[in-house]
Amino acid sequence: MTLAQPVPDQPDSRSFAAVVVAAGKGLRAGGSVPKQFAPWRGRPLVWHSVARLLDAGASPLIVAIPDGHQAEAEAALAGLNGVTLVAGGATRQASVRASLEWLAAQGGVDRVLIHDAARPDLPAAVIAALVRALDGAPGAIPVLPVVDSVVRGHDGWREAAVSRDGLYRVQTPQAFRFDAILAAHRAWVSEEEAGDDATVAQQGGLAIALVSGDEVLRKVTFASDFDSAHDGSSAMNCRTGMGFDVHRLVDGEDLWLCGVRIDHPRGLSGHSDADVAIHALVDALLGAVAAGDIGDHFPPSDPQWKGASSDRFLAHAAALVRASEYDIGNVDVTIICEAPRIGPHKAAMRERLAAIMAIGIDRVSVKATTTERLGLTGRGEGIAAQALATVVPAVAAQA
Repeated sequence: MTLAQPVPDQPDSRSFAAVVVAAGKGLRAGGSVPKQFAPWRGRPLVWHSVARLLDAGASPLIVAIPDGHQAEAEAALAGLNGVTLVAGGATRQASVRASLEWLAAQGGVDRVLIHDAARPDLPAAVIAALVRALDGAPGAIPVLPVVDSVVRGHDGWREAAVSRDGLYRVQTPQAFRFDAILAAHRAWVSEEEAGDDATVAQQGGLAIALVSGDEVLRKVTFASDFDSAHDGSSAMNCRTGMGFDVHRLVDGEDLWLCGVRIDHPRGLSGHSDADVAIHALVDALLGAVAAGDIGDHFPPSDPQWKGASSDRFLAHAAALVRASEYDIGNVDVTIICEAPRIGPHKAAMRERLAAIMAIGIDRVSVKATTTERLGLTGRGEGIAAQALATVVPAVAAQA
């Protein structure tokens, strides 16, 4: 069988909702909190897949959480917009059902992806392949071939070999036409818990398409999985990008630098808000993942970007970094001007940049310098900025 292949492209344009199941106890992982709220690569486990789904365009996005853990869930997902928390049930299946019923009460959706929070590494290409597969099927799941030999055993003894032909390892997210999967869950009558939503769907008579999954979609289960030493990656795979930009100072414009409005007699001239520091940083991030430059994504000839806030450009670049299976390691911005004085604003600038990129402020540096009154910046004709950005493979982010 030939499986539909994930394609490394932009998030699919088809709209879809998502349910992230994070209502379990996570006992096998140990720890004092359910594993979905435990730190993994610098953030709570559940944060990673929710962020990836939001980046891919999931809306609405429901997270099913254990009863009594509202505060932990809100803290774990802080900074992520567009997330609704729904109380889960005693089983995974009950949690999915509760989430689907919530969506139905809001009027329903066309397509829905159902994902386990315990699978944090969620490639954008797999999401896009699943959404596309629903064009021709009521359901689709990501799978991987079984490559090891398989045997059947009993009481600790080998009995017989099992053919690998037609066998696959099943992953999540699993994608469905919403009305079809809701009807299947409502029709489930067995007292036994279904292994996954595809099982529920198939018992409801739905055909399930197979698409190629990804090895990074492994399930975080045991305490050792939270140890970055088991990631098998190297910080030597980090990548660096550089950006530079300059804009003229003119009368009648507001001055924005690093997403902060600064009181100054003149502002920067440009098609957008001309935030020269953010523009340099956007180019640095795009360069680090070989994704072109700011003009490729937000051409100045396009009227929709006239006067636009540069925050949008930076958020887009950060999302592209994550979609490329990298995390932002650190960024360093240098603003070059004679005036205004940058020092009093550096703390606010670092905080704003960190918030836009959804990273810790300890990963953001903002500096300023002059050109000793030489050149256009020295004459006060404009402001320049340069930026460096280092990105690291997602599997190495916590190391």
